[in-house]
Amino acid sequence: MTPQAPIIRTAGEGDKQTFLGGGLHTWKLLAEDTGGALFMFEDEMVKGKTTPLHTHPTDEISHLLEGEILSYVDGVETRLTAGSVVYVPRGVEHAFLVLSDTARILAMGSPGTSQSFYRGASIPAVGWDQDFQSLSATLSLPPGWMLAHASGADAISSTWLQHWTLMDL
Repeated sequence: MTPQAPIIRTAGEGDKQTFLGGGLHTWKLLAEDTGGALFMFEDEMVKGKTTPLHTHPTDEISHLLEGEILSYVDGVETRLTAGSVVYVPRGVEHAFLVLSDTARILAMGSPGTSQSFYRGASIPAVGWDQDFQSLSATLSLPPGWMLAHASGADAISSTWLQHWTLMDL
């Protein structure tokens, strides 16, 4: 295996992409940078941003840098504040909802194979004023990903997951 070159990216540095599911991703490490070991991006989101209940075949770590998020992991709902860390092993159902006006997380996936989902559902960022009404996208889940719950909240105790749209993906 070829040793990887060290990479240093300072605050604000990285490829900026508008994620069509909501949020501004600043890519700190691409899978290509780490020999496929992992990827890492900072995600800036606004109140109400949610993900559908889902699983994937990669491990996920999220560090909440700013804001407040309601997390749902493996049947447990937890209110998270800045400094919180969530580790979701591959195959475990999870989702989240941004509660504060804004939130910022540092998200990592290992191995880096699921990077293709995030990058494929993103466009180069031009700021928060992107006209989403003029955009279109096709949801293409990588092998091993599963959308566990597309609508309603009958399978969980809470109702916050029942109101999401394709833009929330």
